[in-house]
Amino acid sequence: MISETNQETNHKHLAAQTKGSTMLTDAPESVTLFPIDRIEVLNSRDRNMKVFEEIVENIRVIGLKKPITVTERKGADGAPAFVLVCGEGRLHAFRLLGETHIPALIVNVSDEDAFIMSLAENIARRGHRPLEILADIELLLAREFSVDDVVQKTGLSQKYVRDIIFLLNKGEDRLIAAVQNGDIPLTTALEIARAKDGDEDLGDMLQEAYETGQLRGHQVTEAKRLLEKRKSQASKSAGARSKLPASTHSLVKVYQKEVARQHKMVLKAEHAHQKLLLVVQGLKTLFADSNFVNLLRAEGLDTLPKYLAERLEFA
Repeated sequence: MISETNQETNHKHLAAQTKGSTMLTDAPESVTLFPIDRIEVLNSRDRNMKVFEEIVENIRVIGLKKPITVTERKGADGAPAFVLVCGEGRLHAFRLLGETHIPALIVNVSDEDAFIMSLAENIARRGHRPLEILADIELLLAREFSVDDVVQKTGLSQKYVRDIIFLLNKGEDRLIAAVQNGDIPLTTALEIARAKDGDEDLGDMLQEAYETGQLRGHQVTEAKRLLEKRKSQASKSAGARSKLPASTHSLVKVYQKEVARQHKMVLKAEHAHQKLLLVVQGLKTLFADSNFVNLLRAEGLDTLPKYLAERLEFA
């Protein structure tokens, strides 16, 4: 933290600099202007240019609403220097707009803590965008953080972190690249990787089916479950193994055939349900006729199957 003496000096410096700056608006007294050329970015990352352009334009029009965060270090020339903790986009925007100083809060943290704070802010701001979070978690693992450490430091759920680590540990470079390029959702990549964990051929077929557009989204998961069920059944039946698909084309055909079968079953169930409703309504009308009821009693037919009796009462 900044000492009281340093704060007084910094506040005077801030007041002097603010008069000539168009970038600062509604800055709290604890914010200080720091020279941009004395701020170092340790963990620079690629940025979405459309989002970055919006940041630049917003700052140009209305000024900076949230200061960056830095931590102080001794520069190579012996003078004070600063390591960026949070706010790389804002820092680059100020530099692009020709500013020489930027409002910042100073914190006293280690390089390791600065790195973690930067990742935590990025993850929170992105709203859990898998292709970038995956890269951030990979950086944490490279620094020998445990799963619990990653969960604690980032605020992500343990299941989410374990899923990503599973993908990384499997060395699925092709899947990881597809996720990072936005070609495949993380959830789908995980389903394929898990399939490969139990059956390499099945995983490869699912991946090819997705990449070629033959299966999309939830269809990959459904096809995986269908094939795993068939594989389990095949292991219990001699000679049934030959019925399992041996190519991506046959896998897709099996899936499509199963979807058609289930759709036909649904239609049959709906048809039977409509017929049952018709029977129930007809019986209800008949049982409202006292003469019909007396006739049934005379013939000893005054009872009904329990299920049908319950349906009539419900109706």
